[in-house]
Amino acid sequence: MPEISIVIPAKNEAPNIAGLLDEIDAACAPVCDYEVIVVDDGSDDGMDQILRERMETHPNLRLLQHLNAAGQRASGGQSAGVHSGVRAAKGHIICTLDGDGQNPPSELPALMAPLRAEGSEMIGLVAGQRVGRQDTMSKKLASKLANKIRGAILKDGTRDTGCGLKAFRREAFLALPYFDHMHRYLPALFSRDGWQVAHVDVAHRSRGGGSSNYNNLQRGLVGIVDLMGVAWLLRRRKKAQPGEVAREE
Repeated sequence: MPEISIVIPAKNEAPNIAGLLDEIDAACAPVCDYEVIVVDDGSDDGMDQILRERMETHPNLRLLQHLNAAGQRASGGQSAGVHSGVRAAKGHIICTLDGDGQNPPSELPALMAPLRAEGSEMIGLVAGQRVGRQDTMSKKLASKLANKIRGAILKDGTRDTGCGLKAFRREAFLALPYFDHMHRYLPALFSRDGWQVAHVDVAHRSRGGGSSNYNNLQRGLVGIVDLMGVAWLLRRRKKAQPGEVAREE
């Protein structure tokens, strides 16, 4: 049984996926026992064939594919990809990163370290915080504004919830309420359940190939609704926990 499960939600990342997996092996093999789960979110660029061939020589690589009710390939979004991967994972610690290659796998050991350290039982999430972000100016400005608004409303103490590099406890994640785009609100959701959230500065780099599956307008429109929903969840959290009374002898 692997200690760490590395979950990669990916759609149409054929130009990037093989190199990303090579980097993961180089970074993690000296550190821990791990598996890699790629969740194919409706790709049609041949990425799945690259992964099938690689699985023949890499027994710790697993492939999940999102399907609709008719059994055809379907896209559920990034949060659905993370959720599907975590449910299938065998490790008790989960690390996530994007499939576009912008999150350097060399950062994974630093992300998982706080959760593996002695006395870390109350840490539920380690959130990566991008430094020197390599994106277009419009994307960086939109992200900065969204993070500022989110932080003011949720007070989650996190400056960059959009970073794909995260590490967390599997059972704690699965106890969270699922909704599309929940991956952008994990610090607030983990804190809601009483977990401590740690932060690690991580590097960021340009996309290697392909194109982004989202644009600023799409993120902004869904973000307004999601933010109000998460704020409601925080207000309605369970405020008392049970303590069992011992039987008198």
